[in-house]
Amino acid sequence: MPETQAQPAISRYPVPTLADMPEDIRSRIEAVQEKSGFIPNVFLALAHRPDEFRAFFAYHDALMEKPSGLSHADREMIVVATSAANQCHYCVIAHGAILRIRAKNPLVADQVAVNWRKADIPARQKAMLSFAMKVSQNAQEIEDADFQALHEHGFSDEDAWDIAGISAFFGLSNRMANFMSMRCNDEFYMLGRVPR
Repeated sequence: MPETQAQPAISRYPVPTLADMPEDIRSRIEAVQEKSGFIPNVFLALAHRPDEFRAFFAYHDALMEKPSGLSHADREMIVVATSAANQCHYCVIAHGAILRIRAKNPLVADQVAVNWRKADIPARQKAMLSFAMKVSQNAQEIEDADFQALHEHGFSDEDAWDIAGISAFFGLSNRMANFMSMRCNDEFYMLGRVPR
């Protein structure tokens, strides 16, 4: 009989059971599970600190779910590109899956993660990612010319704020995921790879 391997831990920190979580956090996680069919490990890992869980997801939702000049696919593309630069395995894989689904394109996430400059995306999205990457890696160098490059592709100053906010927020997320050794769910790897 083949030897079975234990499932690797999803975090180097303790992960509470659903029953031990505060009601508001448990309800949110159960809603995600109902919608996606599984619980993304980020929810379980961050539940280790309930107040930080609430703050993290409140800011996440303010950036990723609100009406914006950026499409949902644009936002996920920013996450994938900047997370790849920050070497965040969890966010590249998880948000890559979401990007494939939002963009209805099974190729885009891998292309953006490896080298967004060579990805089969429009010049508008390349301008967006150029700005996002500068915020992510060299924010101290942002200048008026960077805003002008966005304006030339139809982005507003409010869109620039959204791009910057997503880049900065996921810088936090990337660092925390790496620090915790947060393991990505196996389910994410295949999501959105085969068009329905």
